[in-house]
Amino acid sequence: MRWIIFVGIAVGTVASFWAPPLDKFQNPDLARMIFFHLPCALLTSVFVMIQPYFSFRALRAREDARRWDARALACGEMAVLYGALTLMTGILFSKVQWGAWWSNDPRQTSFLFVMMILAAYLILREALPPGERRVRVAAAYSVFATLPTLFLIFVLPRIMFSLHPDVVRHGGFDRTYATIFLGMMLTMSLLAARVYRMRMRVEERIWNKEVRDAELDLGGDAAASRVVRPVSIHAEDRA
Repeated sequence: MRWIIFVGIAVGTVASFWAPPLDKFQNPDLARMIFFHLPCALLTSVFVMIQPYFSFRALRAREDARRWDARALACGEMAVLYGALTLMTGILFSKVQWGAWWSNDPRQTSFLFVMMILAAYLILREALPPGERRVRVAAAYSVFATLPTLFLIFVLPRIMFSLHPDVVRHGGFDRTYATIFLGMMLTMSLLAARVYRMRMRVEERIWNKEVRDAELDLGGDAAASRVVRPVSIHAEDRA
């Protein structure tokens, strides 16, 4: 699978140079960045929408709450990762297209707020000690942050005037751009799925280690209980 992903990204990157530049941009060649920027933005939205479901299941679960919490955490981390890539490519586009690293465009600003909400979830988790309380508080935050996050992603940029191009909603892709975009979207989705699975494997190993440590501790306590207690020896007995 990983070789398919690497080859797909390499082929997509090379194929992006076959796409013709768009004259309506300040730098026509920069239009090709959409093959990387838009998949990252869409994958961020996907993880943002999946995370509350896992968090809700963590709130409802009893014995399996930690497993659902780990899935929600992985989604939060993936959302921050792809969101950061989206923000960085967007800042580069803003500099070339509008002449400033930060143009205060509604879509750009609203996405920054989304990143703050996602980062606050991770910070909140680290501020709490491991245990049931961390799971419950983090899950509750994730659920209640769903509506503000979705509003900032899908609603606010569309009710305010934005210079940000919306080629997907207005059908601005020609056949060449659509083909390359779909290929990159598929490849980056496979990459995101693989990274997510790797993250869950890490959690599985952490759980297994904790179980083994607990078993060793129990064995140590049992062994210690069989040790004869030390008895003090008086001076006359030693003589």
